[in-house]
Amino acid sequence: MAVLGSFKEKTKDIVKEPRQYNVIMINDDFTTMEFVVRILVTIFNKDETTAENLMLKVHQSGRAVVAVYPYDIAVSKVNRALREANEEGFPFRMSVEEA
Repeated sequence: MAVLGSFKEKTKDIVKEPRQYNVIMINDDFTTMEFVVRILVTIFNKDETTAENLMLKVHQSGRAVVAVYPYDIAVSKVNRALREANEEGFPFRMSVEEA
């Protein structure tokens, strides 16, 4: 009867970080600045000062990256923000692009 020796199998765990996606706000002439700041604070967890600075950047540049997340989180947050904008009658626009 043959006795098999014990051995350790070496494996390398390769953990890939998920791809990151930019959440982009797009300026329009109808959505209020207050609404944009509120969305940045309540959905994107920005403090009031950061939210105001981002809102001004969007307003002045026409668009700006306001957050970076893995795809599912980015899309979920954008959908929530767009749903709230729609409920309040704003033509607010956002997009998600690979970082």
